[in-house]
Amino acid sequence: MKKKPFPAKLSGRLAMALAASLALTTMLAKAEPLKIAYNDWPGWVPWEIAIKKGWFKEAGVEVDFQWIDYVKSMETYAAGGLDGCHMTNGDALVTGATGKPAVAILINDYSNGNDMFIAAPGIDSVKDMKGKKVGVEEGFVSHLLVLTALEANGMTEDDVEIVNTPNGETPQVLKSGAVSGIAAWQPSSGQALKLVDGSKTIFTSHDAPGIIYDILYVDPESLEKRRDDWKKVVEVWYKVVDFLKNEDNLDEALEIMAARVNLTADEYEPLLKGTYILTLDEALEKWKKGDGLGSVYGSSKIVDDFNLKYGVYEKPEAIDKYFDPSITEEIAAGK
Repeated sequence: MKKKPFPAKLSGRLAMALAASLALTTMLAKAEPLKIAYNDWPGWVPWEIAIKKGWFKEAGVEVDFQWIDYVKSMETYAAGGLDGCHMTNGDALVTGATGKPAVAILINDYSNGNDMFIAAPGIDSVKDMKGKKVGVEEGFVSHLLVLTALEANGMTEDDVEIVNTPNGETPQVLKSGAVSGIAAWQPSSGQALKLVDGSKTIFTSHDAPGIIYDILYVDPESLEKRRDDWKKVVEVWYKVVDFLKNEDNLDEALEIMAARVNLTADEYEPLLKGTYILTLDEALEKWKKGDGLGSVYGSSKIVDDFNLKYGVYEKPEAIDKYFDPSITEEIAAGK
């Protein structure tokens, strides 16, 4: 039996319906919020200001900021559960090397003292740690901080005994007396100083600015499909930075951020001071290619060498593929 063609009117209606359905699907896809993880690191808590003030809605971008523990957030990102994840430049290399690519679009800050090498009572310097045990999470940024401290004092890792210790457990391990020193980041580092009377910092990230950059990394596919939305996210960040840098807003900013991490404003202020949040112009300088810690590229090369040395992964990472400064550059140029 010969099939009859659709009537012209019906075909036209069907085409219109399909077109409308496709348009609706496209609109819904665009309306999907960008899923971004953040946590209690002081360089990332400032996003809370934008969330509370409704600045993302004003910017015309849908976001879903998810409060997730740092390590868990990287695992969630690697599993495909996030569009963006905040990581240190070193940890992003690990995530990429183990199968999940990520591209940096925003340098939030560099650690300016919140990452600490802390000694037990009676130990006054890095050199005094010779022959003693140091509790640190191996392969993470705190481990690199210890190695940097040792090198700065003419020592090597062979001069101490590394005891692999999760960052969150370092305060209790120091108090137990099982180690003579620990390395950790805030809030664990601050907790250790409070928990152990007489303990003191003997080296911090302030002594090696740029050893740890804190960055917003995004899924390359998401960046390609929704670059305009990601640009709006970055623009909102610099609105937050401008707000923070204005002394008139400091009390309000501290109240918002402190509440998010269940601290008082007075308790939170020192944490903020230990994190150097970059202005737009300062970030542009860090985006420039160069050797050493003053460039995010140079810093990442140092971390890549560290990761290779300690078997975190087997082959060098192509540093350039992890960075896309173009959004920051466009915002700075007023495009």
